[in-house]
Amino acid sequence: MDFGTFFPIAVILVTLILVSRGIRVVQQAQTIVIERLGRYHRTLHSGINLILPILDKPRAIDWRFTQVTPAGEMFVRRYKTDKIDLREAVYDFPRQSVITKDNVQTEINALIYYQVTDPVRAVYEIANLPDAIEKLTQTTLRNVIGEMDLDQTLGSRDVINSKLRAILDEATNKWGVKVNRVELQDISPPRDIKDAMEKQMRAERDRRATILTAEADKQSKILEAEGTKQAAINKAEGDKQARILGAEAEASARLTVAEAEAEAITRISKAIGSDGDPAKYLIAVRYIEALKGMVTGENNKVVYLPYEATGVLSSLGGIKELLTGTAAQDKGK
Repeated sequence: MDFGTFFPIAVILVTLILVSRGIRVVQQAQTIVIERLGRYHRTLHSGINLILPILDKPRAIDWRFTQVTPAGEMFVRRYKTDKIDLREAVYDFPRQSVITKDNVQTEINALIYYQVTDPVRAVYEIANLPDAIEKLTQTTLRNVIGEMDLDQTLGSRDVINSKLRAILDEATNKWGVKVNRVELQDISPPRDIKDAMEKQMRAERDRRATILTAEADKQSKILEAEGTKQAAINKAEGDKQARILGAEAEASARLTVAEAEAEAITRISKAIGSDGDPAKYLIAVRYIEALKGMVTGENNKVVYLPYEATGVLSSLGGIKELLTGTAAQDKGK
């Protein structure tokens, strides 16, 4: 092959190489920082972009990617790339030892969710963005945990997450990074501390159980006393009402008897007329009833008459005369 044939082929190959290197295809949610002669020129967005192959060159940055094997093992892969991912990313940092305010050493595993908002500052303001975020998160976490004791650390995850997010977001703002949230994945105190906490928890539960049992007994006794009191009150009210009703019934019976006797006396007075005395009749009847009670006893041996017996007998004579006169009047009719 002579020079005249080789030269056009070489020119075509060089042209194809330059054109292929001058066309850059950027995927969605990614970007590329282009430098021209070593200085920042422009940022490529998603789609097809044209650059000058000799003058323009993508700026490579250090990046890291965390992978988890099917066996559950996690490892970090570091590499250089010229494409910057604009999606939200998560970093799972290795466990680190921190010391609380009450001098308890514990291990904490943190997760950070961040997103690159300004690719230019992410490339030029920091040398290694993933490592910088990791170290900043670790130091900030030590400072925040150092201000809290162990109990506060275990019970204030939301507070710790909020403090970490605010501090990291402010610190990484000049790097063109937005820290969306920070999560404490795991807090692992030492084994002896866990045992002590478990004993404390059991003692606290036993104390609460004892208190609840005492409160239940107290309430039971109070309710029982209230029931006894209410029963006594109800019984007293019942006895009161029964006595009142009995008294009212007795009074009503006496009134009925008195009204009947009054009616009988009225009729007797009408039957006797103006010549008879109803009082003598009533006295004689009561006296006869009294004598009957006196002589019907088993041990009664002596029968005596009161001082006014002659008056009563005269009353009986009057009754006899009254009855005799009444019978004669009936026959005359």
